[in-house]
Amino acid sequence: MFAKGQTVIQYMEQLAPKHVAMPDDRIGLQLGTLQKDIHNVLIALDVNDEVVEEAIGLQVDLIIAHHAIIFRPLKHLQTDTPMGRLYEKLIKHDIAVYISHTNLDVTEGGMNDWMAEALGIENGSPLEDLHTEELSKLVVFVPKSHHQQVLDAILGAGAGAIGDYSHCSFNIEGYGTFMPLEGTEPFIGKQGRMERVEEMRIETIVPHGIRSKVIQAMLKAHPYEEVAYDLYAMNLKGRTLGLGRVGKLNRPMLLAEFVEVVKQNLQVDHVRVVGDLQRSIRKAAVLGGSGSRYVSPSIYRGADVLVTGDIDYHTAQDALMAGIAIIDPGHNTEKIMKSKVADWMRGKLQNAKVETKVHVSEVNTEPFQFM
Repeated sequence: MFAKGQTVIQYMEQLAPKHVAMPDDRIGLQLGTLQKDIHNVLIALDVNDEVVEEAIGLQVDLIIAHHAIIFRPLKHLQTDTPMGRLYEKLIKHDIAVYISHTNLDVTEGGMNDWMAEALGIENGSPLEDLHTEELSKLVVFVPKSHHQQVLDAILGAGAGAIGDYSHCSFNIEGYGTFMPLEGTEPFIGKQGRMERVEEMRIETIVPHGIRSKVIQAMLKAHPYEEVAYDLYAMNLKGRTLGLGRVGKLNRPMLLAEFVEVVKQNLQVDHVRVVGDLQRSIRKAAVLGGSGSRYVSPSIYRGADVLVTGDIDYHTAQDALMAGIAIIDPGHNTEKIMKSKVADWMRGKLQNAKVETKVHVSEVNTEPFQFM
């Protein structure tokens, strides 16, 4: 048995929910269909001609990539252009392309956390706050016989997180009353007779992004034909998610030493450096991709050095005068996502006991050559 396309993407969106992406980011299904069995998935940073040829050779049904293949609305689809030929090849081989971009950057346990971990940045917080989760209070009433079953389903779906604590809930014993009317098939009681049942009231916190998932899990586990539950909006905020990470290094070091850490752990041979190589580095910021506009936020957050790609000449000059070091290992360092996403997906598919295989693209999509 193979996973359906929609199922594979549901797993991906558990890791990187679409609602946390930056506005107007080109994410989601960009080409093809998910209404099919997925025998092979390819995880890639970019989708170029070499990656597509790799996918064809592996008989891939779905590519999950970080960088979009369609950046702006198409005015035409001409197959005698380089991009047109790429789209044509994907369509002819029935290969769907799904993009997870800033949502993968922003999410906890995503791109910027992976890069921070690789560089030894501890307890990193966002450089720029983008999304603060809205919280709801879920209250549901369940017969005592099924209390643990329903509670486990709710918490297992992700409800009950408060700060660094998970599985938080409050449970109260009481009595529920109801009268099954004509046409009902009550789990407890008989039609036309008032019932008084020992029940438990379960209260817990639910983030907006998983509200539907939690309610569906609760309804599936609940024995009643009609489930009595309430969902209250709360004037409280949950986790704050954002781009980049900043925090203290696991040990102080010279900038020259930190350069070697960056090269080794982000797997690059060359970097561009702004700043005195003999200065001491204690607090570092990192942002995958293009980070020129994040120099000022890094200074504001007290970083000694910013690790990011695509730094332009004038931004480097400004950083030098402001006293913050910069290490530019290039945009392609985001390739760290390939193995990380593949490991996540393999775990999900293994738990689902399906035969769908996940491959990591071996194509080097770095466009620059260093001479």
